[in-house]
Amino acid sequence: MSGQYYNSASPRLGAVRGKLLKAAVAVEVLGITGDNHDLERNQSDTVIFRRWLPRGASVGTAASINRWDADPEDHRTQEGVTPTADQIAPQDITVTLQQYSCLYMYTDKVAELYEDKIPEPMKRQAGQRMGLVREMIRYGALKGCSNRFYCGGSSRSTVSAKIDLPTLRAVTRSILGNRGQLVTQILAPSPNFNTASVEAAMLVFCHTDCENDIRELPGFKEVAAYGQRKPIHPMELGSTDRYRFIVSPELSAYANAGAAVSGTPPTMISTGGSNNDVYPYIVVAEDAWGDVALRGMRSFDPVHIPHTQKDKSDPIGQRGYIGAKFWSAAFVQNDGWMAVVEAGATNL
Repeated sequence: MSGQYYNSASPRLGAVRGKLLKAAVAVEVLGITGDNHDLERNQSDTVIFRRWLPRGASVGTAASINRWDADPEDHRTQEGVTPTADQIAPQDITVTLQQYSCLYMYTDKVAELYEDKIPEPMKRQAGQRMGLVREMIRYGALKGCSNRFYCGGSSRSTVSAKIDLPTLRAVTRSILGNRGQLVTQILAPSPNFNTASVEAAMLVFCHTDCENDIRELPGFKEVAAYGQRKPIHPMELGSTDRYRFIVSPELSAYANAGAAVSGTPPTMISTGGSNNDVYPYIVVAEDAWGDVALRGMRSFDPVHIPHTQKDKSDPIGQRGYIGAKFWSAAFVQNDGWMAVVEAGATNL
């Protein structure tokens, strides 16, 4: 039977059928952090979150929203004199949920005569694909954090150096100075979104291209040397200072966005050969960002309508469909409790 008669990939028969090879699987790492907010059904697609700002704080910068004004002189009380009453000020963050979906179709001929059981790999790929979509939603939101640091420059276009310990320590000073708390719990890999306790640290997420530079940081300790401490994710590399590093091939760089390349070959990775690629390092403390989902639909809503299910749109059962959908939104809850370090990556 020739492949031209199938509304799918051409079959392999006509030769000995080999083993089906594995395909690339998306890697999710960001979801081990973040506050999970469930939205009740039939409410709205928009959620307004509110925090009460500390006295003296103001909306504007990552530092100003976390700044306390507690001068003792301003609080000195005179005998018989009623203190002036203060007001508290809110900060509102508006988040709108979006629906995301994918859909595959196969025919009855493929299901009944094709050499491979097509519906099964379609189901797996739908889950993997939507997992990557969810990860990219998170990555897009977290990259938008306003608390930013640049290695070897003062803006993305001037980034010329790899990650270094002084820059990370500047991030430490910023987050702790903004009263950020170290991460002590992560989300365990469970459909119930249970938490697991971890040793206090800040978590750093970045691309796998950055692995060499991370391993060369002073004081770096790889996971194999942890002893009693357990890794928080299979993609955790190790730690230094207050930081634990988790890498993923999905956390892509800004291609050719940095300073002009130097050296022959270039010292830093450059996609186009003219400017350095810029890699975001997402540094997260406790309660830094949130993930919103419609209650009961935080996990994917999978769909499989088999070709054997007949209706007026398919009266003799010629088509089957596999897909998935979910509602989601990710947002930065407090810019001062996380940071984005933009750096180059050494060209090996």
